[in-house]
Amino acid sequence: MAQTEQQKLQLIQDLEIEMMADMYNRLTSACHKKCIPPHYSDAEIAKGEAVCLDRCVAKFLDIHERIGKKLGQLSMQDEELLKKK
Repeated sequence: MAQTEQQKLQLIQDLEIEMMADMYNRLTSACHKKCIPPHYSDAEIAKGEAVCLDRCVAKFLDIHERIGKKLGQLSMQDEELLKKK
């Protein structure tokens, strides 16, 4: 594999890792803010908090997937329009 191809692959991998880390940080922040009260006395997660976190993560990932699919569709439509010109 040529050096430039390896560099491109490395760049793509680095960007993917950065995007996944960003998504994880946003998910953690949003669900923590929604489900965990700012002042708590118990070190363990309560059942209600665990259920809230589970639902929050599921919704976050579902929305992330839906947005990704929609952006992919829009990108394909743009490519088709550019090919027609």
